[in-house]
Amino acid sequence: MNESAQKLGTAPVFLTAISTILGAIMFLRFGYAVAHVGVLGVFLIILLGHLVTIPTALAIAEIATNQKVEGGGEYYIISRSFGMTIGGAIGLALFLSQAVSVAFYVIAFAEAFRPLFAYLQTHHQIMITDMRVVSMPAVLALCAIVLVKGADMGMKVLYVVVAVLFLSLVLFFFGSPITAAPDDMSFLTARVDNPDPFFYVFAICFPAFTGMTAGVGLSGDLKNTRRSIPLGTLAATITGMVVYLAIAYFMGYCATPDELNADPLVMGKIAIWGPIIPIGLACATFSSAVGSILVAPRTLQAIGADDLLPGKEAGAWLAKGKGKSNEPFNATMVVSVIAVVFVAMGDVNSVAEIISMFFMMAYGSICLISFLEHFAADPSYRPTFNSRWYISLFGAVMCFFMMIQMNALYTVLSLTIMTIAYLAISYTNPDKSGLAAIFQGVIFQFSRQMQIFMQKSRTSQADRNWRPSVVCITASTFSRTSALDLLRWMSHRHGFGTYIHYIRGYLSKETKQVADEVMARLLRLIRVGRGRVFVDTIVSPSETSAISQVIQLPGVSGHENNGLLMEFSKRDPADLAGIISHVPLVAANQFDFFILASSDRNFGYRDEIHLWITPQDEDNANLMILLAYILQGDPDWQNGTVKIFAAYPETKMTEEEDRLRALIRAGRLPIAPQNIAMIPYADTVKALVNQHSRDADLIILGYRNEMVKHFGADLFQGYDDVGDVLFVRASSQRVLASKEELADLPALPTEAAPAAVDEVAPEETPAASTENKPADDDPGATQPVP
Repeated sequence: MNESAQKLGTAPVFLTAISTILGAIMFLRFGYAVAHVGVLGVFLIILLGHLVTIPTALAIAEIATNQKVEGGGEYYIISRSFGMTIGGAIGLALFLSQAVSVAFYVIAFAEAFRPLFAYLQTHHQIMITDMRVVSMPAVLALCAIVLVKGADMGMKVLYVVVAVLFLSLVLFFFGSPITAAPDDMSFLTARVDNPDPFFYVFAICFPAFTGMTAGVGLSGDLKNTRRSIPLGTLAATITGMVVYLAIAYFMGYCATPDELNADPLVMGKIAIWGPIIPIGLACATFSSAVGSILVAPRTLQAIGADDLLPGKEAGAWLAKGKGKSNEPFNATMVVSVIAVVFVAMGDVNSVAEIISMFFMMAYGSICLISFLEHFAADPSYRPTFNSRWYISLFGAVMCFFMMIQMNALYTVLSLTIMTIAYLAISYTNPDKSGLAAIFQGVIFQFSRQMQIFMQKSRTSQADRNWRPSVVCITASTFSRTSALDLLRWMSHRHGFGTYIHYIRGYLSKETKQVADEVMARLLRLIRVGRGRVFVDTIVSPSETSAISQVIQLPGVSGHENNGLLMEFSKRDPADLAGIISHVPLVAANQFDFFILASSDRNFGYRDEIHLWITPQDEDNANLMILLAYILQGDPDWQNGTVKIFAAYPETKMTEEEDRLRALIRAGRLPIAPQNIAMIPYADTVKALVNQHSRDADLIILGYRNEMVKHFGADLFQGYDDVGDVLFVRASSQRVLASKEELADLPALPTEAAPAAVDEVAPEETPAASTENKPADDDPGATQPVP
C-alpha cells in the first residue's frame, strides 16, 4: 500500500474510539448502575475500569511509536511481538469479537426505537414486538455502505453520528432534575433497596470502557501512525472517562435511585429535550457498529496476509484488497455475513460476555507486551512515547483479574478457545515462530540478573549445599553417547551440565564452519534424546589447552562449575592416556574429576548401581553417595536400586558399618540397612568388583591422584567382566551430615548385623568411611591394582 493511499489523520482514530466508548451502556444501563451502587460506587466502577483501559491505551501508544503499525492494528502489534502463532490465535479471537460486536451494536440500535413503537401502539394501534424489523435493514444498510464506499464513506457517516451523539450529551447536561434538586450531598451514596452486588454491576458496565483500541484497527489507513494512534487513543480514553464521571454525577443529582432504576431511558426525562436521548442512543450504537465494521475486516485481512489460516487460497482471498487504498472487500463480506447471522438470531447476550473476554485478553496481551519490552531492555525498542513498566504490568494483572470477576466460566471458555486456535495454527504453520524475540530478551535479562545474584551470594562449594555443575568435554560425541547420557542424568534435577564437543585445530573460518555444523547436530541430538544440558563446541589445537579454557569458563547456570567429566572406551582405550595426563591440571583447579569407562552395554537396563567404598575413599565416599542419589532422580533410573559394597579389613567391619549406617540416617538418604554389604578384605578390589558386580548397569569407584601416579592406565583397566564404570575423585570431602546431626542420632538396634554378600537386597543409595586411609605412597593390597 503506497503512502498516498493512507489518507486518514488523527481525527478518525479519536472518533472511532470515542464513538465505541460512548455507546449503548451509557444510555441504557448507567441509570441502573447509579441506582444500585450510588454515584460514588459508579465513580469507583469508572476508575476500576480505567485502571485497565488507561494502561492499555498507554501501552498501545508506546508500541505504536516504536514500530510501524500496519494493517490489522491490535493484531499486528500482538503478532509482531509475541510471534505469529500466538498472535494469530489472539488475532482470531479479536476478529470474532469485533465481527460479532457489529451485530451486538445493531441489536442495541434497534432498542432505541421502542419509544416510537410504544407511540405507534398507543395512538395508531400498530403493534411491533420484533425488533428485527429495525435491526435487519440496519445491518444490511451498514454492510452495503462499507462494501460500496469503504473506510472513507464510513468515516463520513462517523462524523455525522458523533455530532448527533455530542448534541444529545449537551442537551442532557442542560436538563434539570425530574422532581426537585437535592438539598445536600446525600444523593452521592443513595441507593435502591436490595441493590445488586457491586461486581455484578461492574460486569454490566465494563463493556462501556472497552472501545479505546477501536481506532488502532485503522492503522493501515493512516498517514502518520506513530502520531495518530497515541494521540487519538489517549484523547478518546480520557474524554470518555470525564464524560462518564459527569453523567454519573448529573444522573444522581437529577433523579432518585427509584426513578433511575425504573426507566432504562431515564436520561430522556432529565434532558432539556427528551427525544434526543433515543436519537443519541441510536447514533451511539450505530457509530459503534460502524467502528466495529471498519476494524474487523482489517484484522481478518491482516491474518490472511500472514498466511495463518488453513489453506493458502483462503488466506490469499481474504488478504486481497480493492482499489488503491487496498480496502478489505472480501474480509468485509465475511464480517457482513457474520453480522447478519447474529442479528437474525436476535439475542447475543451470552455471546456478548465472551466478546468482552476476548477484548480483555487483547488488552491484557498488549499491556503484557509493553511490560516485557521494558523488562527485556532490547536496544531496538526505542519508542518516542514511553509508558512505565509498572503501569503496563498493573494493567495486565487487572485485565485477567477482572475477567475472573466478570465470569469465571466464560474466562475458562475463552482461554480454551484461544488454546484450540493456537494449536490449530501451530499444526498448520510449523514454520511460523511461536515465540518472538521479546521472550528471548526477557529470558536474557532474567538469566543475567540471576547470574549476578548467584555470583554475589556464592559460597564455598565444599559445604553441604553442594550440587553438581559438571562440564563434559569429548571428541567422540557421535560415536559414543555414554558421556552425554551420564551428564544429563547428573544434571536432570539437582545440578547443571555443560556438554562441549572438542574439535582439534586452530580457530579459523573453516573450523568455525565445522563447529557450526557440529552444533546443529548437537542440538538435534539433544532434542531427540530429551537432553537437559547446555551444549557447545570448542576449537583448540590440543585437548590440554581445550580443558584449560573450559575449566576457566564461568558456569552457564550462574553456578560456578565444579566438576569435569571425560570418557574412554573400554574396548579401545586410546583416549585413556590423554585423560590421565590431565589429572594434575584438574586437581590444581580444585575440580571434581569423573572418568567414565564406557562399555558396549551402554548402562544396560538402568536397573542397578553398585557403589564400592574402600578405606582409601575418605574424600570420595560422600561425593559417590550423593552422585548415586542424584542419578536415581532421573526418570531413566527411577525404578533402579543402589547397592553399597564396603570393603574393609575384617577387624574394622562392624565399626565401619555402624559409621555408614549413622551417616546415611543423619544425611536423610533413602537407603535401607539391608542395601549395605560389608565385604572382608581378602583380595584386590578389582577382583571383588569383577566377581560381585557382573550384572550391575553402572559401577561407581573412587580413586586418588597418588594412585594414578603409581599405576597409571592400569588403575582404570582390568574391569573386563563388568559393564560401565565411573571413577570418581572429589576435590574435597562433601558433607552429608554435620557432627551435631550425628551426635543427636538414637542408638542403633543391637540386633542389626552386616548383611552377607549373597544377601544384598536391592534398595537405594550408599555412604562413606573416614578411617583406615593408608599413606599416599603405600597403595597396598587394598588398592584396585591389576
